Formats: sequence, structure tokens, C-alpha cells
Amino acid sequence: MAAPYHPPVKRSVEIAGHKTSVSLEPLFWDLVRAAAQRQGVPLNALIARIDAERLEAEAPTGLAGAIRLWVTADLAGRP
Repeated sequence: MAAPYHPPVKRSVEIAGHKTSVSLEPLFWDLVRAAAQRQGVPLNALIARIDAERLEAEAPTGLAGAIRLWVTADLAGRP
């Protein structure tokens, strides 16, 4: 796992056939990759699911924030 104090790293992802970029700290990239692997889904598929969930929220946050929140909730054992 990456060192916790590192500036965000921008990566390209594909969501519903559209490419976009997301900037996350390496620690969050490691955690979301590990979650995708545990769930047996590609990273893009998990990020697409997180994106769909955030868009259904009453006040959606940005995608990077949604990924950070999802990973934190996942680690805390929350649905």
C-alpha cells in the first residue's frame, strides 16, 4: 500500500462508455483497487457503480469525493 501522505494522482477511467479522469491520493487508489478485487469486478465497474450511487444522492458530491467516502464506508463495514 502507498504511503498515506502523497498528492493526488490523476487516472483515466471509463464510466458507461465515457472516459473521464479522477484524481485520488495513491492510498485511495490502492483501497478502491483492493475493493474491486475482493468483489471480483473490474476497477472501472466499481467506479461506475459508485458514480451511479452518488448521482442518486440528494446532494451529490464530486466523483473523487464519492470514491473516498465509499472506500471509507466500505472499510467501516457500512453499506
